[in-house]
Amino acid sequence: MRAAGVTEFGGPEALHMVDVEPEPLGPGQVRLQVQAAAVAPTDTHARSGAYAGRDPFKTPPWVPGMDVAGIVTEVGEGVDHLAVGDLAMGIVVPMGPHGAYREDKVLSGNSVVRAPRGATAIEACTLPMNGLTARMALDRMALQPGQVLAVTGSAGAFGGFVVQLAKADGLTVVADASEADEQLVRDLGADVVVRRGDDVAARIRELYPDGVDGLADGAVQSELVLAAVKDGGAMATVRGYKGNGERGLRALPNQVARAAEDRAALDRLRQQVEDGVLTLRVARTFPAEQAADAHRLLEAGGIRGRIVLTF
Repeated sequence: MRAAGVTEFGGPEALHMVDVEPEPLGPGQVRLQVQAAAVAPTDTHARSGAYAGRDPFKTPPWVPGMDVAGIVTEVGEGVDHLAVGDLAMGIVVPMGPHGAYREDKVLSGNSVVRAPRGATAIEACTLPMNGLTARMALDRMALQPGQVLAVTGSAGAFGGFVVQLAKADGLTVVADASEADEQLVRDLGADVVVRRGDDVAARIRELYPDGVDGLADGAVQSELVLAAVKDGGAMATVRGYKGNGERGLRALPNQVARAAEDRAALDRLRQQVEDGVLTLRVARTFPAEQAADAHRLLEAGGIRGRIVLTF
């Protein structure tokens, strides 16, 4: 079985095609013939060895990837929401050779749902990980309709989904953007756009002197943006930042692996794509054999939409 992975951790050049063992199918599981796998910053960290200490597999190869889409080729006993031949998408918790960058993938049936109607595999694979993380961030902050949410990194994949989901939840959204991205962020539904940067908290406070009710920190600015949030407010983070314990702020790190088998949440995201609430954005595709080039492009920054590997 072919996969794009590493046999030694390192830079993008460490990625190459490797052979991996087929995964057996058990009860409650689904097998996909992979057509597309999205590339995320988490994948670049995995490739470099940042998560090696957490991985139970101590021998290579290691295969990155958390988003996958393809054709269902087999379903295990007890799976009744998918059928052979369906185009489906899923979220992967990568361990050792079992990441998403492989041409055949077995997952828990609760990690896989139908692709949104009308979406290609390339488009569908951009939704699971970022969509579930955005949903988790909003659910944990538990803001009420009419409250104000700030979003940093709003032009990115996670931030863009937060903006759209927050609007669907009835929140007022103030989002950051560069001048070049301002129209994109407005099109995603932001009510107010402020210029991005290290001083974004001050810009938000100019508009909301008491601070915003919550903030989703897609730009991973951590302590730089705490000041934007009102006393006792909430801040959702994506890289483990837990706040400074001041002003009663609730800093809420989000680990999407905890939602990897929340089929109802993933299927709700699918429905919201079909309803036009969420937009699937693809920046560029690469054949899996060019995974190293895909990682180089992502790490260079400035990408709007997801980079996708195709099989």
